[in-house]
Amino acid sequence: MILFPAIDLKNGQCVRLELGDMEKVTVFNADPAAQAAAFEADGFKYLHVVDLDGAFAGKSVNHEAVKSILDTVGLPVQLGGGIRTLAHVARWLEAGVARVILGTVAVRDPELVKTACKRWPGRIAVGIDARKGQVAVEGWAKSTVLGVSELARRFEGAGVAAIIYTDIDRDGVLAGINWPATLTLAEKTTIPVIASGGLASMDDIKTMCEPAMQKLAGAISGRALYDGRLDPRAALAALAVVSGRAI
Repeated sequence: MILFPAIDLKNGQCVRLELGDMEKVTVFNADPAAQAAAFEADGFKYLHVVDLDGAFAGKSVNHEAVKSILDTVGLPVQLGGGIRTLAHVARWLEAGVARVILGTVAVRDPELVKTACKRWPGRIAVGIDARKGQVAVEGWAKSTVLGVSELARRFEGAGVAAIIYTDIDRDGVLAGINWPATLTLAEKTTIPVIASGGLASMDDIKTMCEPAMQKLAGAISGRALYDGRLDPRAALAALAVVSGRAI
């Protein structure tokens, strides 16, 4: 069970949005590399990075910020936001990203995702972002009629390394992760599921430690880490006990 700290990039800075609204933004650190180094010092083993500007633009925008993170820390990085072509995927994997997250293109061109999985085994994740069970695309700006489980089923057996499932209505507002919906998805797919959106406190970490949650691959935390509601070392220690690993 991995706890991923989130670094969301807008205009080269670490930010958090409320409910995916680019107008409701809080800047937490102007130096993404320094934030990544702080997360590494806290003991995290993986970073979750999203190019928010890229998600809206349909191409990577915060290149320099991502590069600074890759140059600064030794942690594997999973990156999403604006990665829409095989050339985009190749560029980031060659730059040192451990895993890329495909979201909008997973809806619009599932065959591209399957091709990427074959070309780069174990290094392709699918991001499923949803409002009220319906998938949203282009930085959550546009809704579709596609259901979460329906999208996940498209990639059964394709070699997708993980699904990052985000409940947009929980994201950035510290309402707690939508565990029921996340577990429902995990039960309907064989692809490992990572929970995202709303992780608020140690209560969510305690929930992650419950036996029923062990079918999940992990969860992502953003605002709760930035504003101090979640002690990273305490959270990692609790999860290590469940995983049978020493800190």
